[in-house]
Order: sequence, then structure tokens, then C-alpha cells
Amino acid sequence: MALEKGIAQLVAEFIAAGRPSSRKQNIDDRRKGYIASTALAGEKEIRVKSEDIVLEGMIFRVISPLNLASSLPCIIYFHGGCFVSGGFITHDNQLRQLAWHSGCRVIAVQYRLAPEHVFPAAHDDAERGANLIHKYAQQLGIDQQRITLAGDSAGGHLALVTALRLKANTAWTPSKIMLIYPMLDATASFASYISNGQDYIITRDTLLSGFEMYLREKDPRDQEASPLWRDDFNGLPPVHIITAEYDPLRDEGEALYERLIRQGVTCTCQRYHGVIHGFFQLGGVSQAAREAMEYVARRVAGH
Repeated sequence: MALEKGIAQLVAEFIAAGRPSSRKQNIDDRRKGYIASTALAGEKEIRVKSEDIVLEGMIFRVISPLNLASSLPCIIYFHGGCFVSGGFITHDNQLRQLAWHSGCRVIAVQYRLAPEHVFPAAHDDAERGANLIHKYAQQLGIDQQRITLAGDSAGGHLALVTALRLKANTAWTPSKIMLIYPMLDATASFASYISNGQDYIITRDTLLSGFEMYLREKDPRDQEASPLWRDDFNGLPPVHIITAEYDPLRDEGEALYERLIRQGVTCTCQRYHGVIHGFFQLGGVSQAAREAMEYVARRVAGH
């Protein structure tokens, strides 16, 4: 399918600029570029309440629909950014929209970024953040039995690994897992890394340079570096996966769906056509992004 009109214009501008490589950017410029892209996220959702809180030294952003019950379903959200960028600022509008459309309390975890903090810093922060939210559920006004782990790109990776760690530690169990074009395979072994790897803004270099800064000396085939290849998915709660047609990560997201099904996990996988990696944050120019937001909200809310 052809690229959506708004997405096609962004891609054309990227190609005309000579396909600038993330590898050649310093990390501060890379992070500033991600923040600048939030102008494409669409109108800011104001029918929610947003506050930043600290629990045992960790920072969280809590976004809640207005005038709803004190005990709500919760979405613990891990932001994307290839393990090296992103945060509350880059994802504020999506978190607000998700809280409004789903009727859930959305709590974003601020995890440490590479290159300043390398593996397993983000993984450990994601797990600790999820456990703190569960621990303080009553104070936060959330239902412990209805907690979804969600994330996009690197955040999808962290949501999946966190669920696996919780299972291995026989801790609490999330009710669902929502993975939006997750980064799952640090070996970049699928064909979509080639077919979609150069022209679509978030390139092969963008993704792999993030993995490299975060993993450093870690074997990319390690089960936490590349969770796609694990054989211990059985026992996970239902998983919902979103992929994008022109995303280098498309094939590995869909391969995860197949592996989860084979290992006995209830799973769905929805491919959005005409869009690229990161489209979920492009609601201002992408109809598919707006549709995906409503789809994610329905899934996590149980509709």
C-alpha cells in the first residue's frame, strides 16, 4: 500500500535531505530532534489531569481522565526512543490521548538512557518502576488486577521483558501486554530491516545505533537483548502487537506473534498499512495513528 499522504511528505523531505544518519548526530542533537517531532503529534488532549510524582526515588508521570472513579484500570507505559532518547516530553500527547480514550490511569516510567547508562539500566528501571506502581496501587488509585504493561519501540521491548521478569520471579501478573512496533531483535536478522531500512526516517542505523549504545559489550543474542528468540513465553497474559508496513521492525513484531501463539499465549497482531516506525506519535498528520490510538485504547480497556 502507498504511504499515507502526511507520512509520504515527511519521507520525501527526509530523502531530499540526503537521508541524514543518526549515527552522525551527537546524542544531544538526537534527543532534541525527537522532542521537535512532537509538533506532529496533533492537538493536545486537555480533558485529563497530569502530574509528576516520585516513589522511592523514581519519577513517574500520572495522567488520569477527569471525573472518574478513584480506582481505575492502569496502563504502565514505557516510552520509545531506541534506549537513548525519549521521555515524558516526547510522549506527553500520546499518554494524554491514551488516558482519555481508554478511561484508564496512565503511568509513565522514566527510565535511564544510554549512552550514559548502559544495559541493564533501562531493564532494571522498567521492572522496578512496574513493581513500585503495583506496590502503591491504592495510593495511586488503580486496580491491581487490571494493570496493562505497554510501550512503543524500545518501550515495547521493556514491557515484554518486564512481564517475563515478573513471571520468572513469581511476582504479580499484569492483565495484558500492549506492544507498539517493539524492538525485539538486536541482531537485525529480518528482511524488513533491509526493505525498510533506509528511506523511512527511522532507519536501520537509527535502531541499531541505539541498541549498540545501550548494549555495549552485551551479546546481541542474549535473551534480554533480543527477547524475540526466547522460549519461555508460556504463561504470559494476553499480548497485543501493532506493526507498521514500512517499519524495519515490522517482521520481528509479526514473528513475535507467531512465537507467542506457538508457545500457548493468547495474542493478536495488527499491521497498519501506509505508515512507518513511530507513526503512533504522528496523530497530527496520520489517520492511521488516530485509528491506532483508538484501537490501543479499546484493547487495554477491555472493549
